[in-house]
Amino acid sequence: MIQGFQRVCCSGLRFSNQSRSCSTTSIKAEWRKRRNIIYNQELQRQRSELGRPEKVKITFIPTHCVEKPNTMMMNLGTSTPFDCARHVSETVQENAAIALVDDQVWDMHRPFEKDCTLKLLTMEMPNETRSLNNAYWRTCSFILGAMAESSFKDDVQLYLHSFPPPNLKSGSFIHDVVIDLEDWRPTNAELKALSAQFVRLTTASSLPMERLEVSEEIALDMFQDNPYKSKQIPDMVRDNKLTLYRLGDHIDISRGPMVAGNYIIGRVTIASVHKVESEETDRMYRFQGISIPRGIRLNHFAYSILEDRARQLNTSTWVNQFQPEYEEPEDTQRSSGEETSVAAAQN
Repeated sequence: MIQGFQRVCCSGLRFSNQSRSCSTTSIKAEWRKRRNIIYNQELQRQRSELGRPEKVKITFIPTHCVEKPNTMMMNLGTSTPFDCARHVSETVQENAAIALVDDQVWDMHRPFEKDCTLKLLTMEMPNETRSLNNAYWRTCSFILGAMAESSFKDDVQLYLHSFPPPNLKSGSFIHDVVIDLEDWRPTNAELKALSAQFVRLTTASSLPMERLEVSEEIALDMFQDNPYKSKQIPDMVRDNKLTLYRLGDHIDISRGPMVAGNYIIGRVTIASVHKVESEETDRMYRFQGISIPRGIRLNHFAYSILEDRARQLNTSTWVNQFQPEYEEPEDTQRSSGEETSVAAAQN
């Protein structure tokens, strides 16, 4: 169906450098713009309610035992682990993927809520494989949704449905998408084009993974164009709050955490798209991919094994946002050498 990576194909796929040939103001673009306006307004409202900045004491604990902990005074409700990373060094800022705040996994762009200890983790820390892999996998699923939304022509009806929690044994990150195509089976050329679109979203510019908690009312307003998310939102809310993430202009719902930004993502392959059964629709497609973080090296043969595994149907299921996520048993985690790289890639 794809006649080349630079052309719009009859199946409904398109590519970013050809999107101008479509209408300049699409319905999808208008809804995306509206979500961002609401997001910015709510962010500004929350910040204005903070009033005069209060200080919190952050005890930064370096990952190298030879270094001593040091204290930083940061702003309550606005300062984040990423801000602390800036004070440490440029290298730390560029490589920190997630944080541990009082030993709790924490987004790099999530504001501090009280005095606490802080550790900054990179994707090459074998002792924190599970936390890092979960956040990395979840972020890849999030970007997979952005890729799907930006890869089809405007006349193809498409709704992002959900992405199940990371399953460290599944072999692929996934995103379920409802697409108004009766029996779409992407060719190898189309899968390569989708991979290229994913890469564009992670390399075109360095973007932070923003995080914002909103009320159920605001979330329903933001996603009123999506009947599936409108149905899911009430079951995801806890204490009248729901967590949103934003990368560029793409916004979606997740309990997180996610890695610091798209610049953490390295090599990626969109391995397969499967039509899956659903009680809600007969046009649900599961996008599956594999990726390894930036800076992680893996030889071609090992990566090809991961690609082959990612082509198999991933049978993970979407669950309520606040149900416990799957966790791999401790004794099955890899912890050194190339095996650590493989674990990071798989998860």
